[in-house]
Amino acid sequence: MASHTASQRYLSTRGGSYDFSFEEVVLKGLAADGGLFIPEEIPVLPSDWATKWHNLSFEDLAYEIFSLYISPSEIPAADLKDIIRRSYATFRANDVTPTVTLDKDKNIHLLELFHGPTFAFKDVALQFLGNLFEYFLVRRNENKSGRDREHLTVVGATSGDTGSAAIYGLRGKKDVSVFIMFPHGKVSPIQEAQMTTVLDANVHNLAVDGTFDDCQDFVKALFADPEMNKTHKLAAVNSINWARILAQITYYFYSYFNLIRQQSFLPASKVRFVVPTGNFGDILAGYFAKRMGLPAEKLVIATNENDILHRFWESGRYEKHTVYGAAAEGGFAEDGVKAHESGVKETLSPAMDILVSSNFERLLWFLAYEVYSTSADAVSQRRAQAGDHVKNWLNDLKAKGGFSVDKQILAAAQEDFSSYRVSDEETIESIKQTYAAPSSKGYVLDPHTAIGVAAALRSAEVSGPPSTHHISLATAHPAKFSSAVEQALPDDKAYFVEKVLPEEFKGLEDKPRRVSHVKKSDGWQGVRKVVIAEVEAELQAADKAGR
Repeated sequence: MASHTASQRYLSTRGGSYDFSFEEVVLKGLAADGGLFIPEEIPVLPSDWATKWHNLSFEDLAYEIFSLYISPSEIPAADLKDIIRRSYATFRANDVTPTVTLDKDKNIHLLELFHGPTFAFKDVALQFLGNLFEYFLVRRNENKSGRDREHLTVVGATSGDTGSAAIYGLRGKKDVSVFIMFPHGKVSPIQEAQMTTVLDANVHNLAVDGTFDDCQDFVKALFADPEMNKTHKLAAVNSINWARILAQITYYFYSYFNLIRQQSFLPASKVRFVVPTGNFGDILAGYFAKRMGLPAEKLVIATNENDILHRFWESGRYEKHTVYGAAAEGGFAEDGVKAHESGVKETLSPAMDILVSSNFERLLWFLAYEVYSTSADAVSQRRAQAGDHVKNWLNDLKAKGGFSVDKQILAAAQEDFSSYRVSDEETIESIKQTYAAPSSKGYVLDPHTAIGVAAALRSAEVSGPPSTHHISLATAHPAKFSSAVEQALPDDKAYFVEKVLPEEFKGLEDKPRRVSHVKKSDGWQGVRKVVIAEVEAELQAADKAGR
């Protein structure tokens, strides 16, 4: 695709919305046609990127990458640098996302993404997104007062980590209300405590009877509701928001340079990125990095037993209701446990207990664009055709519970990606083995990261010579999922508490909480009522305070 122009614009994956600015896509989150926003063009790296960017700090590298997607007429350079600086000043690690070597012989490295305020990879994107929201609102509300001010109602669904990261990115921000839905009883105790113990007036937690997919469906229904859109300015924090994908591109480049700086890797070597994924956002950022020109040989998808993505890469069929691990019909998984009616199986890695991967739609658009048209066709025609294909696939998913793609699309998907499915038993084994291995010196993995490491080791077996390096993304701190860690390392609880458990988590579960309960039977309309009432209460409080 063509190189960057100063006025990068955005379009919807479903073909109904075109020519949006970066500010518009950040504040809208979801397109009016139900699609997700993508850049019209994936920018090509500057010719001297490998030397020019080699020694940049994380912040400076983020600036170079973001500048390819954000026009300076929208956010001037000095302002963008300031937003980036403030976003990453909250991280405990000086280099924000450090890389550590886990297995020198097999060239397995870990990209630690859990050094932000909530100890999860989503801080990298959500600290930035929170500051972006604030920046745009401050600009829009200059010289406005009272009810004339623009008020943003941020709505999100979480399987655990997005919620706390969004809350910590938006707590106390002026003119923003944040509503986070999570599946009641299906996030880890620490994750729930992180969210519900934040008592800022603009933060609202909603515990929903149901699954993460139910919460995600409620979010999409709110965005699709014309009445809600007329009265409230809705914004998204889930990875449907393009700014989240953009923010995550940085650490793919940063870890690549980190390996070179550590002299364990030469630019002539091959690198594979391994990403534990449920919603396909984190690995999609890797796809953009690769398409921009980062020399990644493969992006390796690591799923848990909720393996819709793995099954797609094996078969070209994207189906909600196939029973886990069962290649043939028969209704039972390999372990003989019948799948839950909802289709989602509860696992030791709850942040990946997702049935439908929202961001997969973005990849489908690019696959359709590349496969079903030629460069001889007009660009506008190619874009429209890709949108039509995506719309048809997604309609089938909604109506029939799944869809199939043809061999060309699957082959194109397999060029950039491979995939592995990791069971709970293998997750436990991965935590045990890493902890016990002499090379990793008692390193404790969280269950999601353990899935990535298990997949990296499998990929290393098939990827040929030792010149191939695997960078596996460590997506969360192990203390966020201590029950899985204790299951894997039952005799090492004292070590865990003394050496691994962060001070910030001690006593967290005993703090006062604020949370509302939503019955699944109330549906998204029940959520709508809560949102309208709470936003009005906030606005009234602001009126009284004479803002």
